[in-house]
Amino acid sequence: MLRTLRWTEDLALALTFGAMACLPLLEIVFRFAFRSGIPGESAILQHLTLVTAMLGACIAAREQRLLTLSNVESVLTGKSRQCARWLASGANATIAALLAYCAWVFVQSEWEADKQWFGEVPAWTIQWIMPAGFAVIALRSTWAAGATHSLRLALCVVAILLLCAFASDALPRAPMMFLGGCLLAVCAALGAAVFAVLGGCAMLLFWGQDLPIASLAVDHYRLVANPVLPSIPLFTLTGYFLAEGGAPGRLVRVFNALLGNRQGGAAAITLATCAFFTAFTGASGITILTLGALLLPLLLASGHSPRAGLGLVTSAGSLGVLLPPSLPLILYAIVAKVPMQEFFVRALVPAVLMLTLAFVWARFASRPAPRTDHVEREPLWPVLMSAKWELALPLVTFVALFGGWATLVEAAALTALYAFVVEVCIHRSLALRADVPRVASESGLLVGGVLLILGVALGLTNFLADAQVPDRLAHWAHANIESKWVFLLALNVFLVAVGCLMDIFSAIVVVVPLIIPPALAFGVDPIHLGIIFLANMELGYLTPPVGMNLFFASYRFGKPLGEVARACLPYVAVLAVGVLAITYLPWLSGA
Repeated sequence: MLRTLRWTEDLALALTFGAMACLPLLEIVFRFAFRSGIPGESAILQHLTLVTAMLGACIAAREQRLLTLSNVESVLTGKSRQCARWLASGANATIAALLAYCAWVFVQSEWEADKQWFGEVPAWTIQWIMPAGFAVIALRSTWAAGATHSLRLALCVVAILLLCAFASDALPRAPMMFLGGCLLAVCAALGAAVFAVLGGCAMLLFWGQDLPIASLAVDHYRLVANPVLPSIPLFTLTGYFLAEGGAPGRLVRVFNALLGNRQGGAAAITLATCAFFTAFTGASGITILTLGALLLPLLLASGHSPRAGLGLVTSAGSLGVLLPPSLPLILYAIVAKVPMQEFFVRALVPAVLMLTLAFVWARFASRPAPRTDHVEREPLWPVLMSAKWELALPLVTFVALFGGWATLVEAAALTALYAFVVEVCIHRSLALRADVPRVASESGLLVGGVLLILGVALGLTNFLADAQVPDRLAHWAHANIESKWVFLLALNVFLVAVGCLMDIFSAIVVVVPLIIPPALAFGVDPIHLGIIFLANMELGYLTPPVGMNLFFASYRFGKPLGEVARACLPYVAVLAVGVLAITYLPWLSGA
């Protein structure tokens, strides 16, 4: 039965992805053939994104792969590990159950208001997936809390007692908020999911101000109903088709043929391949997991020390963040409301600068063994022909987008279809029935986990906006900092701290609305601000204690987290130089 359920979930997600890809393509055909689009296409696509997000989040909970801020459980043993899992999973289950309640209240209000989704179809017929999805996440988190039913039952009892305590008007709210904050901090340190930590913080703040927590579901629905958001799962699906279809090996061979006989060739191959994949998968951690086994042996064979090779592979994964169409670029443009196409173009030079600085250091670090830094070169033409379809992929995206005949979502759909055809029909490295649902499941797992975080983070952001926190920050900065350059330095210090403590996705939703008003007060261009922000987040991927790439590399290569962090320190310093250059030379960003 469980196997059938897994297969059904994976198939449903694959079919939803297929509908998301086909609908924008049909819109293009209708627009050119009949001079009119498909009625209600935008609303249908946005709600398909909602379905994708909730299905993906349920699968992430099923696989126990919800994004977390800590992997402390991996270093614990015995009863201490069991206790950490119980507390972290308990936080996930409790917050997910509360979100299910919030979503149910929201859907009930939509039903009473008789709102339509598409034509005469009631909105609740698609919105019901929100309370159902959160309920499934709560049940699966409860199941993951312990190996015995007694532990799971104990979790339910403790969660109910805590909720009753917080619901009681007899207890003072300030001490209860402090207690709740401490519990969330402990659970976050023990591996609670990011959505639970942010959602719990938002709920505590709403409860402390006697505001309805059900509004969190409204914020979550508003986010996934954004007209640009469907491009994120579509570009992510593209990256997964490439990664699972053998494209990494073909691209490594191409870069090897082009650069393998040059000084620093292995480093250039590593940086180019990782940046390419991060730009399309939207997740540098996936790049490390996919390409690590190919690239680290290549670096070691070319004369890099084990530490230098480990640091380069771990660091290279984050350097595609500023390359379009990466997921963080799209998210920033959505949150900051800046022109997407202009943002893509102006991020290119800073992205190349960061890659160049990393390459210069990698080549310098291999100087003790310059004669061995040589990768055997393959004949160029055969490997170029084997990877010609993958190499043409960026052209498909940018010609569609900048040619003026496709929107961002339509370009993303065309790119996903192209990757599907290349890997399934041309290379035949993926089987339609056996592999495509699995790839869609993996892609949806990441998308669902990210959008789950963004939905609850938006609720926290709206609370801060209602409390006029951004305006107060702008007023304070303008009153206490006279120089724009001092403000930019303080901003970089603040963003480095954010990168140390938050993942990039929640940071975009929570922090960007806070820093835009003071930045505008000092005349900082919003797109330049976005490039500064994302460049700092590239550092955040590599900075303890929450640097996500450190965790992925530690898992992939079986190295202690401290060893991985030490290997990345030179690249953190080098990329910090790049951040300062991007900050104080605004012409690099076209400002």
